[in-house]
Amino acid sequence: MVYIILAAGTGSRLHPITLKHPKSLFSLDDHTTILQRMVNMLRKWSPQAEIVIVCGFQHRVLEGYVSGVQWVYNPFYKVTNSLASLWFAKDYLDREVTILNGDIVMSEQLIWEVVTQSTDRPEILMDSSIKEGDYNVQAEHGQVIVMSKELTSYTGEYAGVTKLDRNSAMQLREQLCEMVEDGRYDTWYEDALVQMIFERNFSLYAKDISAYEWTEVDSVDDLVYAKKIHEKESKNRG
Repeated sequence: MVYIILAAGTGSRLHPITLKHPKSLFSLDDHTTILQRMVNMLRKWSPQAEIVIVCGFQHRVLEGYVSGVQWVYNPFYKVTNSLASLWFAKDYLDREVTILNGDIVMSEQLIWEVVTQSTDRPEILMDSSIKEGDYNVQAEHGQVIVMSKELTSYTGEYAGVTKLDRNSAMQLREQLCEMVEDGRYDTWYEDALVQMIFERNFSLYAKDISAYEWTEVDSVDDLVYAKKIHEKESKNRG
């Protein structure tokens, strides 16, 4: 399994605390950052994993914190979005792959029961318990109809993880290349999946993870909750 972690952004919604510090390097305890925790968990539950991290903002700082991974650099991170970042890692989209946003903290149970499990179809993770989400999913009978920040009616919030079998990964690579060639590189890569649904009759499925603890760190409150998830599991292991 290949895991692509997208960590190139500037964390603008958390300015000023992210002006010189990537949010994926926020500390969860004295020894563990958000990014380190995810890499450690993937290695624990998917020992043969190939982990690829797409970096941009403060990339040299990031590279100093995590070793044993493949680094891909998006030099245009200031004027692009995650679609371009994933395009820079497109050579890895020829096999089964899991794509994760770099600011996610998930319970260990979610990582080993869902994230690191093999898939034979394209699937995104969604939380139906969240009623005021950021990037949301409308699904019917487990299949995604649309994903967008603009939805007023939706099934749940997108959890920042996409799992693809080899065939759907290659289809996504083709879509990314087409959109970059058209100059549409300043959007989210998930928008490429939506384009595929509407233009290519692409079947994308949604897995509800509302029974698990997780958060995407977009605010100080999210960071507090992320630390609670990490702290609780650390105490249980201790």
